[in-house]
Amino acid sequence: MNFFFVRDHRQRPRFFSAEPLGPLPVHFSKTRAVWETAKKKITGLNPRTLLQEQAFEHGGHPGPGPLRILHSGHHDESSVRAKFLFFLRRAKTRHIFVLVGEALVVPFTAPIALLPGPNIVFYVLAILMIIQAQAVRGIDRLLRREFEFVADPLLAEWEAAVEARDEARYPGILERLEKTHGLPSPRKLLWK
Repeated sequence: MNFFFVRDHRQRPRFFSAEPLGPLPVHFSKTRAVWETAKKKITGLNPRTLLQEQAFEHGGHPGPGPLRILHSGHHDESSVRAKFLFFLRRAKTRHIFVLVGEALVVPFTAPIALLPGPNIVFYVLAILMIIQAQAVRGIDRLLRREFEFVADPLLAEWEAAVEARDEARYPGILERLEKTHGLPSPRKLLWK
């Protein structure tokens, strides 16, 4: 499986794989309907963020050989490696802070449970915490893996268009990225 490390239209680094957004891996038999409703609310969030969280989790799985990461090739491999490791450490720190914040909010969802009806707030928060925890675990594993950085001409073309702020070229490049690499909706990943 290929992973991508490239800047989006706002020049923020993004990490994702060509795998489509899949179902959340956690299943509970108790209060299934509420859990499914909460999952639908979560999967309705920004796909760019959810696909990145999924890439963190999947990239951290052990596998044969180094993890293949495609990049634009605008910088040498050591520079890309340093930027990628900094990106991972920063993402891990941010995820930990979010997890702490969510843990502080969870006790306040208990009074909502007293209200009639399902406690959807708790379940949404629980799913977010699970996603964050899986991402942190995946990032930890990613930081210990070996990487193979491969320059990709389409990603170089994308980043050149982003630097030039040439939005007219975006749709064509994104369409070619989708066809060449099998990316699920690259427009949602890299542009508005």
